[in-house]
Amino acid sequence: MRAVLDTPYQDARADGLSFALGLPPLDALAVLPVERAGLTVQLRLLGASHQVIAGPLSETVACLEGDAAAPLPGSAATTLTGWTYHFTATTAVHDDDAAFARAVDAVCARLADRGDALTGAFPGSRHAVTALALDGAPPGMFPAGRFPAGRAPDGATPGGTGPRAGVGWRTWHAYPQTREIVMTRSRLVRPT
Repeated sequence: MRAVLDTPYQDARADGLSFALGLPPLDALAVLPVERAGLTVQLRLLGASHQVIAGPLSETVACLEGDAAAPLPGSAATTLTGWTYHFTATTAVHDDDAAFARAVDAVCARLADRGDALTGAFPGSRHAVTALALDGAPPGMFPAGRFPAGRAPDGATPGGTGPRAGVGWRTWHAYPQTREIVMTRSRLVRPT
């Protein structure tokens, strides 16, 4: 789903992003609920970036203020009752406007026809985009040691002691002013 937004975005560069777990639902410009792995996952587009609510977890990556805000980490992990959560973030800086535009256009094209993706285009630049999508890894059960191409999805360990159910998502935050794209990947997993 693509949302054309009529409000300016509040975060203007990658280093303005913060990370928080456990926040209540924030005011959203667009929300896409998707059923996956027995959970309703809410992909929420904020004026200040994104929030995902999945089962017992609320993940917010946005321009936040106050005690709830922590700098965006390169990685984070936590355990919730019966669940394990893993998060990674990277930033790509493009050398010129054309390379940045191609990268943003590629993300938007890849997500355009997906019912499990939400893309928001902010006014001022067609490349001022925040996008969220459920991860492409097959949903549901992953028997221990049997993952696509021999690789475990985030949060599952090859050779582990049992199957795991989980859901994953990815996000992209594009900043035309600095030609930065912040990419995050999250996985919420529970043993079954």
